[in-house]
Amino acid sequence: MTIVTTTPQAPTASPDRPRRRLDWRLRFAALSLIWGFSFLLIKVGTQGYAPFQVTLGRLAFGTAVLAAAMAVRRERLPRGARTWGHLTVAAFLLNALPFSLFAYAELTIPSTLAGICNATSPLWGMALSLVALSEDRPTRVRVAGLGLGFLGVLTVLGAWQGFHGLDATGTALALLASLSYPIGWIYVRRTLAGTSHSHLSMTGAQLLLATVQLSVVTPLFTTLPSAVPVVPLLAIAALGTLGTGLAMLLQYGLVAEVGPTTAQMVTYLVPVIATAAGVALLGESLTWSTPVGAAIVLTGAALTQVRPKPRAQPQPQT
Repeated sequence: MTIVTTTPQAPTASPDRPRRRLDWRLRFAALSLIWGFSFLLIKVGTQGYAPFQVTLGRLAFGTAVLAAAMAVRRERLPRGARTWGHLTVAAFLLNALPFSLFAYAELTIPSTLAGICNATSPLWGMALSLVALSEDRPTRVRVAGLGLGFLGVLTVLGAWQGFHGLDATGTALALLASLSYPIGWIYVRRTLAGTSHSHLSMTGAQLLLATVQLSVVTPLFTTLPSAVPVVPLLAIAALGTLGTGLAMLLQYGLVAEVGPTTAQMVTYLVPVIATAAGVALLGESLTWSTPVGAAIVLTGAALTQVRPKPRAQPQPQT
């Protein structure tokens, strides 16, 4: 559940056939709500099915949405063994692994905490980019944001009281899931940036590969459920069609229209919505440290995205 910042080039619409689109602010709000409620849907899904089954269903429904969108737009899957090889790695790092980790994490931690852990992705991304991406140079503001963000994580987890009452394994899995996203996007930037294939084509192939990966793994670690609980199944269907398929279509559209900086603000609304949904609909408890720590995390994450202004070029003297 992260915003794409460097992606393949999408074909532009023909100027003589303009397409009317819903205002980007409404799509921004819809994406925030969809991703915010995703953590609640994961929690409900795991109440009836194993985590790998939840993830497999999520990916299958999401892939179906993108396949339908590709059929409507008459787009084909990308070609080339090299492209498919890189997409296989991207599918694992950006879909199969983090989706599964969040599902396992929510067996033992509330959906509110999972949503806040997801908000640490920009912090991990900034820390990793300083090492892996030469064009991302540190600044005082960004380093301060990194430190502030992780201070917020410690506040959410209640470090001053020895992490009392915290499930360490579930929390670690959620944080590892949030770390997987920036690792995946750094990999994509290094291997797939600048490809001629469209966003939709690349994402459809990526989700398809992630679905195949989970189709292989799930039977090895789970057994068929003895019953088919309807509410968890509906939650999985909504998680896949809305939280994965539709959300990705909205995400790429926003990035293309308003740019990654504005679109990335969704990241800062997701934990707020996830917390509100978990408390209001699932009855999850909320202590003062959770919203305070979340606010600190989001502030730090925002600071890590601040880019230095380009230096003005000296004017030639006449």
